[in-house]
Amino acid sequence: MDANTPLIPRRHIFGNPERACVRISPDGQHLTWLAPLDGVMNIWLAPSDDLDTARPITRDTHRGIQSHLWAPNGRVVLYDQDRDGDENWHIYGINVESGQCLDLTPIDGVAAFVAKLSYHHPDSLVVGLNDRDESLHDLYVINVLTGERRLLVENPGYQLITVDRDFQVRLGEKMEADGSVQRYRFEREEWRPFDRIPVEDSMTTYIVGFENDPDQLLMVDSRDRDTAALVRWNLASGKSETLLSDERADVSDVMIQPVTHTVQAAAVEYERLEWTPLAAGIENDLAYLNTVCDGDFSVVSRTRDDRQWIVAYSSPEQPGRFYRYDRANKTTDFLFNSRPDLENAPLSPMHPVIIPARDGLNLVSYLTLPLESDPDRSGVPSAPLPMVLLVHGGPWGRDSYGPDAKHHWLANRGYAVLSVNFRGSSGFGKAFINAGDREWAGNMHNDLVDAVDWAVEHGIAQRDKVAIMGGSYGGYATLASLTFTPDVFACGVDLVGPANLITLLESIPPYWATIFDMFANRVGDPRTEAGRAFLRESSPLTFVDRICKPLLIGQGANDPRVKQQESDQIVAAMKENDIPVTYALYPDEGHGFVRPENALSFNAIAEHFLATVLGGRVEPIGNDLEGASLHIPEGGQYIQDLTLDQGSST
Repeated sequence: MDANTPLIPRRHIFGNPERACVRISPDGQHLTWLAPLDGVMNIWLAPSDDLDTARPITRDTHRGIQSHLWAPNGRVVLYDQDRDGDENWHIYGINVESGQCLDLTPIDGVAAFVAKLSYHHPDSLVVGLNDRDESLHDLYVINVLTGERRLLVENPGYQLITVDRDFQVRLGEKMEADGSVQRYRFEREEWRPFDRIPVEDSMTTYIVGFENDPDQLLMVDSRDRDTAALVRWNLASGKSETLLSDERADVSDVMIQPVTHTVQAAAVEYERLEWTPLAAGIENDLAYLNTVCDGDFSVVSRTRDDRQWIVAYSSPEQPGRFYRYDRANKTTDFLFNSRPDLENAPLSPMHPVIIPARDGLNLVSYLTLPLESDPDRSGVPSAPLPMVLLVHGGPWGRDSYGPDAKHHWLANRGYAVLSVNFRGSSGFGKAFINAGDREWAGNMHNDLVDAVDWAVEHGIAQRDKVAIMGGSYGGYATLASLTFTPDVFACGVDLVGPANLITLLESIPPYWATIFDMFANRVGDPRTEAGRAFLRESSPLTFVDRICKPLLIGQGANDPRVKQQESDQIVAAMKENDIPVTYALYPDEGHGFVRPENALSFNAIAEHFLATVLGGRVEPIGNDLEGASLHIPEGGQYIQDLTLDQGSST
């Protein structure tokens, strides 16, 4: 890599953003956003016409606040927090007039979530609480000003209960043993079956919400088609109307008017996000917003009268930007750049590419190259490079076009970076997502190997210098790659990845019990001997003795999804077999690293780990371990420049 290309400091990429998650109050008089206060992300409030007078309205000193939104009354700002990544969420309300912070769900060990907000009930919200039965969420109406709570409906065993804008209980969904979903209508205080979603459509068919007419239901629905369309279904007549469909990809986002609940626009994401207007006048808004800034955009907040929008733009070559849009005058005010330190940094473009799998399936993928390796920006380097294959989690998630911290970082260090939407990824139709069923160690893994072969054949990657890196399912893919195909990858970085699929499925959070049959049908069933045998053969732990390439593992001790035992098991097995491994454990994290000090420290270690194997550039570790809860139970000696004593904490 050209030594004249400056190294982008890790802190600029993985540290706190300067501002994030911008929201506008319902009356348009105030803006809120997340920003650091003494190094910890908190909520800030400012008059809309005087942002320089912003003040913090929360004072968290530990984990930081990750998101927030306004209650419809415009007097309370809502946010949720768990405890060190345990995902037992509490919902809090900050009264912007008095400054009082109220815990609206003051029950320990309960995973609360916001089920519904409505301008028709401005002082209240509907919340799901699993305090009665840890496997089921009952719905409550809670007053955001007083915290007063009343039961709306007791959950009879459903994975999802839907209420309308008037807080009337309308629909319930229950997963059947074969993975299909039975829907029920709530009428006269009774649940009555009325609709069924076949198993093949169960991951691509879901409720968006009710429109102004209480009989008009908006759904994303893949029944009788492959890709999921936006559909308006009249419950009284049983007739449906298709509002938007695309043969390439599912409808991925819907823009809803905040008071009338009528649909305004919808988006489809194949290679990039594409919006289609569905209501009068919206086409002018979308056309104007497409001219404001490079990159894809989303409307992230809006006033009650729908005259002002907060619009977020994302582009691979610049940090996120926020604008306030005046719909009447068709004007925008630039608000913030989320990371000003990256404004003039040498960020590389991202190239959407379509990679054919061995059976002909098209895999939408994203490639980023070091700037000087591709001077004409063709997406092909002047010479093959060491490469990092980044694998997304889920596995029923997807990679997308836009700014990606790891793409920025690794390309700047001299690596080609490739992200692949392997089969089982969401957004590309039901045939594509269902093609991943029970294929974790099969064709899902083959897709990743095929992507590496493609990159080598096209002169992008050096055959002997390809690393694999990912979190959650991506961590599993890393472990699977080093065990099932140990000759393909030069090393691996696993973050919270499961090593043993039997223990993974036997230890899922209790509130996932209603969807356990989905895991059993799509991953494997640990309740039968045949299922356990299949899961055993699909587990990297079973073949740990095949690992012959360097491995770095990161784990949060409080992870409720992929518990610490998953990493502990494979580290112990590698140690028993005298196979080197480096294990970074964080006692105050869960499923991924939220505290920037922890993310920064792990990525500093990963950077040096990758450079040792692949030969990329490195920034000295310096003080990037300071403030992290990092503990290294095993293998600290394998990381160059790591002065932390093995077995101790920072």
